[in-house]
Amino acid sequence: MPKEFPEPLPLAKLLGPSFIILALGLGSGEIILWPSLVSKFGLGIAWGAFLGLTFQFFMNMEIERYALIKGESVFVGLAKLFRWAPYWFILSTFVAWAIPGIIASSAKVFAHIFGITNIFGLQSFKIIGIGFLILIGLILSSGTTVYGLVERITKFILLIGSPFILILAVILTKPEGWLALGKGIVGIGDGFIFLPAGIVIGQFLGAFAYAGAGGNLNLTQSIYVKEKGYGMGAYSQRISGLFKAKKDEKIKLSGEDFELNEINISRFNVWWKRVNQEHLIVFWGIGLITILFLMLLSYNAAYQKGDLGKDIEFVLNEGKVIGQTIFPFVGIMFLSAVVIMLFQTQLGVLDSTSRIMAENLAVIKLKKAEETINLSRLYYLFLWSQIAVGILIFLLFETNPLQLVIIAAVLNAVAMFVHVGMVNWMNYKVLPKELQPGALRRLIMIGIFIFFGFFSIITIWIEVGKLIPK
Repeated sequence: MPKEFPEPLPLAKLLGPSFIILALGLGSGEIILWPSLVSKFGLGIAWGAFLGLTFQFFMNMEIERYALIKGESVFVGLAKLFRWAPYWFILSTFVAWAIPGIIASSAKVFAHIFGITNIFGLQSFKIIGIGFLILIGLILSSGTTVYGLVERITKFILLIGSPFILILAVILTKPEGWLALGKGIVGIGDGFIFLPAGIVIGQFLGAFAYAGAGGNLNLTQSIYVKEKGYGMGAYSQRISGLFKAKKDEKIKLSGEDFELNEINISRFNVWWKRVNQEHLIVFWGIGLITILFLMLLSYNAAYQKGDLGKDIEFVLNEGKVIGQTIFPFVGIMFLSAVVIMLFQTQLGVLDSTSRIMAENLAVIKLKKAEETINLSRLYYLFLWSQIAVGILIFLLFETNPLQLVIIAAVLNAVAMFVHVGMVNWMNYKVLPKELQPGALRRLIMIGIFIFFGFFSIITIWIEVGKLIPK
């Protein structure tokens, strides 16, 4: 029997999911990849961060559209259209996100702050990174509901970290820096237009994908919308904490229907307007300010300051310059903020990826007529499996934090190309015409699909070419 479309909530009560998805990209793109490119090429590439974040705003809203209307995640809907979709999402998510580049970066900055070089004969950041991963696992296992815990942590860190970065950038930036940023947003660089000579296309594509969340993480916006109870998500289930989880229970991943009458359509339109406002303010607005000001900090501290190596030395140099320019303890505060924000990003990533894989495995099991599934247990199976793989990578391989982040970013850019096409097609085929996107949004989404497809093919072509003997 059709349900009523719930009454719209006021904008103030809608704040939440956008903080989480914004924070998912904060550590990878905003703190690492874009500032790394700025340290080498200057602010002329700022247009890429601006455009990448704008692209993701529209992508995320089409993902939210489906969840608002159907009361289920996009993974459930996609599995109905594409039988192979759950297997693809489990594989592409695990392969790309089990690589511990973000937490390795956090651990390396932490080791630098305290002057730790080696622990038990291993590079200190590896042992610290392992400790951080285990700590994240314990934090995510402790909440009554996982979503509420992650939202509280994310809001707290973002609302303190972003203003701190803004203040530092304003203090350090001279007029020529602001001018360079303004020109960079429209693609005018120091001796180049849009892309400088020598830039690695794969790193640029990875940074573009990480201007926001990146990869399959964008799709978790539909899960967070459902968990928050937006729209028809008000009728859905929640993931419990590991120690609060019940035994196997009957679950219903598919959403509820509602009658297409004037009242319900009117309510959806109000929801749609308000969730767009929430996402524009939090994800796009706060995200854009944060990423541009982090790029400014890198420009002030690292651009044309000599060879900073192939790792994250530019971040350490930012802390040094901030300490020399203002007070030494402010430089330490900046590096400490970097550690915390990267740690929080890794926490959010592990939460989101575990949700993605748990829900897709549940979809597979339900198709096999299994009636009872403990969704929370599946979530923690994937959470601790990723942590175990991250630990093995630290122990068995030579790890360069920046290189790990770049590899994961390229894999996730390709994943974005795939899911943008899939979600667009699903919304066109499944959603009622009265609630589908208008012509302008459709054109924008087609443009995004073509953009990621073009750069993904170019990157794969270049990387495969390197493997072919000359």
